Amino acid sequence: MARRLPLVVILGATGSGKTKLSIELAQRFKGEIISADSMQVYKGLDIITAKATKEEQSLAPHHLLDILDPHETFTVVEYRNSALKIIDSLLNRSKLAIVVGGTNYYIESLLWKILIEAPGEHVKALPDIVNKDHELPSEELHKKLKLLDPNMARRLHPNNKRKILRSLEVLYQKGRQHSAILEEQQKAQGASQSGGGLRYNNALIFHLQCDKDVLDGRLNQRVDKMVQEGLVQELLGFHEMYNKNRINSTEAPDYTKGVFQSIGFKEFHSYFTLSDEDRESEKGKNELEKCIEELKMVTRRYARKQNKWTNNRFLGRRDREVPPLYGLDVTDLDKWDENVTQPAVEIVESFINGSDCKHKPLPMQQTSSNPNSEDDTYFCETCERTFVGNFQWLDHLGSRRHKKMKERKSKQEKSAGVVNEITNVV
Repeated sequence: MARRLPLVVILGATGSGKTKLSIELAQRFKGEIISADSMQVYKGLDIITAKATKEEQSLAPHHLLDILDPHETFTVVEYRNSALKIIDSLLNRSKLAIVVGGTNYYIESLLWKILIEAPGEHVKALPDIVNKDHELPSEELHKKLKLLDPNMARRLHPNNKRKILRSLEVLYQKGRQHSAILEEQQKAQGASQSGGGLRYNNALIFHLQCDKDVLDGRLNQRVDKMVQEGLVQELLGFHEMYNKNRINSTEAPDYTKGVFQSIGFKEFHSYFTLSDEDRESEKGKNELEKCIEELKMVTRRYARKQNKWTNNRFLGRRDREVPPLYGLDVTDLDKWDENVTQPAVEIVESFINGSDCKHKPLPMQQTSSNPNSEDDTYFCETCERTFVGNFQWLDHLGSRRHKKMKERKSKQEKSAGVVNEITNVV
């Protein structure tokens, strides 16, 4: 007997072809696409956010694109609630729902029963408290959270103002610690240290995989293409409209809210703040080239982070049920149909028909320690940086940056020791 339609989730680094595959599957199965990208929910900035073009959007119905103005905020809880209504409506009408990510925590909020609901209407004092908290620097807020909910504070980076505020808001809204509510969720059947159990038992995940060097080259070309399509003009227009007055009033630009979090704004800040005359000068052209190279570097780094997240949160898990994750090789674009489209179609068909499939999910990865732990923060005395969880901490300790800083400080200490010896002799 045929099974109900699966929930299809497409993951992969930026530039790996998620949009292309989502449209192919939507057309093949008469499905609809739900964006899981925290920047694509905003109107405008189509180039820098790599939004599906109007032509691509015309090929299949798309949801949760262009729904907010740039200055508006949109929490992961609001996203989850909006997306779940769409997904459930599609599945109830026997339409394939295809989630394309995107943003890590958006995806997790749909797959697992996690996160805390918004406050009830009975909370009257909340706005004043929240407004006052928003004015405090991140480190002060972290100290406050440490006093009120120390277990939650241990899990959050002192600079992560958005998440710290979220935990404080939960405390104000519910009258209970955020950590205590999460612990309650974790005790539910099928739950883990990250929250509740699976929301959809028939979900399947496609992970688009690409050779690192090939992807790096592809991302560099992608940025060059964005520039040719008007990326700088797009960003500059938004800067003139939303950021310029703030900067002119000596208020620091805030690249942690709304669409301004997207890659591009911070990287081009030095160019934005030049005068019109300076932008046209040799100095301005050199600055622009530096910004473009910075954007390429940040984009490559972001792609690696996305892949690490997928491996860590899905293939490295031992403490929660994880949907089957199928790897699709997108390295050779000339073999896209053979390596990507055909296997994806066959896998979806096997889920719909309840039949055996020749394609097997990726195996779970063996890990020597639990890389998913978010129970502790670590401070590196050498680099003077804070890290959350074993995964980030161990990754940092093995990084070239940490090793170079360690060598540099060691040399400085030896030099200082020599100077002290000479001083003592004199």
